[in-house]
Amino acid sequence: MKTALDNFFDLTGLKTNVKREILAGFTTFISMAYILFVNPEILGASGMDKGAVFTATALASAIGCLLMGLLAKYPIATAPSLGINAFFAYSVCIGMNIPWQTTLAGVFVASIIFLLITVFKLRELIIDAIPADLKAAISAGIGLFIAFIGLQGGGLIVANKSTLVGLGSFSGSTWVTVFGLIVVSILMVMRVPGAIFIGMVLSAIFGIATGNIQMPHAFVAPAPSMDQTFLVALSHLKDINTLQMWVVVITFLLVTFFDTAGTLIALAQQAGFLQNNKMPRVGKALMSDSTAMLFGSLFGTSPVGAYVESSAGIAVGGRSGLTAVTTGICFILGLFFSPLLTVVTSQVTAPALIIVGVLMAQSMARITWTKLEIAIPAFLTVAGMPLTYSISDGLALGFIAYPITMIAARKSKEVPALMYVLFFVFVIFFWVLNIEK
Repeated sequence: MKTALDNFFDLTGLKTNVKREILAGFTTFISMAYILFVNPEILGASGMDKGAVFTATALASAIGCLLMGLLAKYPIATAPSLGINAFFAYSVCIGMNIPWQTTLAGVFVASIIFLLITVFKLRELIIDAIPADLKAAISAGIGLFIAFIGLQGGGLIVANKSTLVGLGSFSGSTWVTVFGLIVVSILMVMRVPGAIFIGMVLSAIFGIATGNIQMPHAFVAPAPSMDQTFLVALSHLKDINTLQMWVVVITFLLVTFFDTAGTLIALAQQAGFLQNNKMPRVGKALMSDSTAMLFGSLFGTSPVGAYVESSAGIAVGGRSGLTAVTTGICFILGLFFSPLLTVVTSQVTAPALIIVGVLMAQSMARITWTKLEIAIPAFLTVAGMPLTYSISDGLALGFIAYPITMIAARKSKEVPALMYVLFFVFVIFFWVLNIEK
């Protein structure tokens, strides 16, 4: 078996071994296992059954990891991405009042487009069309949006009639959030593998000990049924018939595409895979992600993407696809721990959202703030997402402002043609929204 694994994954050539790869895969899983409980909590806000989302999350993650390991042979794990799931639940379902069934159909269509642009190798054209500053702004804006959801869900930020929002009351279950945020922050600073997952476990224990969370009746049980979400997307494809829904589809596509591309490049650089600033087998890696996204939409979850937490496994020596395969197997085993969903409340998941928001907000450092023609659309994107409580609205503000400021700076020729197209798309998008309101 060791010889077969060595030959298939080229472990000797990569200067690694089976034991190290399995350890790396488990480390990656522990680092990102929180998504099994955070994703149902977020998508549950749209009306989806949390148990079904739990199973869909585990299966979509497992398929993505297995494909990444067996097809692309990279030590990179996948799962439903934080940020895009918030867009799914809060921006589309709640903000636009679109049923989750129709939103799943939008994810399915976006995944088909994702597959097509991967097959026809159009990714370079799309990546080049969106300015690097706006890509960074999108990531940062989503980070602030996620953090805001976490602060709100944890009770640290509440509604205020005078100032719209204000500081919450430090009492009851809010202390679970405070405790978790302190623990996760300390573990993250100390660079402890699985810091977010460990923090969630300790937060749940703290909540149970203080009486703010009820003890679960069991810890292990059969995987919840996906009857309420399985293949629902296909029966609602006919609902993708408005400009608003096509803007949603494009947003799913753009955010997932750039988040995945950026994460893949960063992880490949960490592992030393980049050759002449290019990532070998990147097409297969994107194919793995987009296929997992397709299956995820059919199972009943938001878009799947590469996870930056894979860096934890790479840090302990993971260099081959065996690492990702191990992580995928762990997700399959995780299917039997759904009873723990009852103890993973919004106060338990809040610290994870806040810290992930911090990590994503770091991309603001890559924005050229000294040039106003760049700074203005970037700022509108970053600030627009949390303040409008909508990723698509923030994206629209930035994409509308960018051609205007670039023309004002007499740099119209530097604006890619696609950006002018998106300018008119989002102008019409706002016009349609205004009519509906």
